[in-house]
Amino acid sequence: MEVGKMDETTTSSRRWLGLIAIALGVALIVVDTTIVNVIIPSIIEGLHTGSTQAQWIQESYAIVFAALLLVVGRIADIVGARRVFVAGVVVFGATSILAGLAPGGGLLVIARFLQGAGAAMILPTSLALLNANFTGKARGQAFAIWGSTIGAAAALGPLLGGWLAENVSWRWAFGINVPLAVLIVVGVLTCVAPSPRVPGRMDILGSILSVLGLGLLAFGLVEGRTYGWITTTQPLGIGGFSWGSGPSPVLVALVLSVVALGGFLWRQAQLRRAGATDKALMDLGLFSLASFRNGNIATLIIGLGEFGIVAVLPLWLQFTLGYSAVQAGLALVPIAIGSFIASGASFGMAGKASPLNLVRLGLALEVLGLAGLALVASTDSSWWSLALVLCLYGVGVGFATAQVTNVVLADIPENDNGQASGIQSAFRQLGSALGIAILTTVFFTTLSSQVTDHLKADGVPVAQAEQHAHAITNSAGAAIEGYAAQPQTQSIADAGRAAMTDGVHLGGYLAAGFVLLGLIATALIPKSEASEEESGKAAAPPAHV
Repeated sequence: MEVGKMDETTTSSRRWLGLIAIALGVALIVVDTTIVNVIIPSIIEGLHTGSTQAQWIQESYAIVFAALLLVVGRIADIVGARRVFVAGVVVFGATSILAGLAPGGGLLVIARFLQGAGAAMILPTSLALLNANFTGKARGQAFAIWGSTIGAAAALGPLLGGWLAENVSWRWAFGINVPLAVLIVVGVLTCVAPSPRVPGRMDILGSILSVLGLGLLAFGLVEGRTYGWITTTQPLGIGGFSWGSGPSPVLVALVLSVVALGGFLWRQAQLRRAGATDKALMDLGLFSLASFRNGNIATLIIGLGEFGIVAVLPLWLQFTLGYSAVQAGLALVPIAIGSFIASGASFGMAGKASPLNLVRLGLALEVLGLAGLALVASTDSSWWSLALVLCLYGVGVGFATAQVTNVVLADIPENDNGQASGIQSAFRQLGSALGIAILTTVFFTTLSSQVTDHLKADGVPVAQAEQHAHAITNSAGAAIEGYAAQPQTQSIADAGRAAMTDGVHLGGYLAAGFVLLGLIATALIPKSEASEEESGKAAAPPAHV
């Protein structure tokens, strides 16, 4: 009896150690989403890259990441989630070496594309592994750690990037991934149970349509502000090809993405009618589950407001409040602290409150935090007022981000874990991409118009006011420092700071509104019977390593 208890305790301990390894894998890909935004000036200086290459270094990762999620989810069901997760970490670590050693911008762009592929292999399979290895109360606790990791990593990325850029080298922003990747692979292989394999085939046509549709959609959402939503405002250059006039490449990409995704859905419906669900990339029958269908809708809406504001806050902190890159990163740490507070609270509440109610609690706190940020933001905001509202927001993220995934996947059959996780990840990423596109567009549009209005009110001629507004907006606020350095242009710097603050006001309230809509959407999600019953559910025996 004692031996049996010891074996059970050992197995449980290894399972939780495996969870830490999985969470670290997710942290790798989330940090890489935000860290490059901070180190890009150092990369431009070190590699002498142009603006086009610098842009692709930043954004190629997110585009490939979103494009491959559905395909990876299906592959994970067929070959096993653990195998795909480990392969993804290896790819991510290897391409991080390539990125860190890149002698020029071209190779770094290629490395970032490949990193995005590795990230796409990690995120959905991390969900599938958690869903398969934890049940009942432990599942809620596992997702709490997973979600808190996302919130904390998103907040800590700018801090880590700023410190490395100022004190070491931008190359180590990629180099630190390598030892972590080795640690993660060892942890997962030794502590996470092998994943079962599901007999099936890959739908090649559906896979091509999925990658094209999601990739073009992500490109359009990410690049809309840069190249113009309707007509081309800035030439697009890829290799020797240049798109410099006429309809925007973003508009064309979005139209083609609708066509490709429409073709993808038609293809999946066709396979379902033919009874070939073992070949379908997306089993449309999963959407007959109300928790999955309505949970994904809520996830998409929540994504609109959840992290978009984090994309513009570092700019405001640096160019309005005068923080350094490291100080701006430190200012976001309260989000990570709040996220960890939520993780700890979730452990105690996992058996008392349903995952759905924890999602609602988290979203309500996010709304308060985002609205509070808009309320306290000023050109001379105190650090403690920002810390309080960002910590409150972080607590909300810690509850909501983790448990909404738990809710969405609660009723999914075990054989469809990978596919369902890929779909949920795609909804999450596209919601986030759309939210960042909307909020950054609103922020920079407000910045441009408000600088112009402030300067016109001060008596500056319209043409000059627009010229200064263009300089400040195109530099994402960095030009404010140059204006502030000269007494005769101090008023222009003041106008820029006031305009950036106006952008944060509007962005904060808009993000809070999106999250509030997400909270309302959770009313459509039914309570899951499976989540209540699965505490006694035994894990299925694995079919392979």
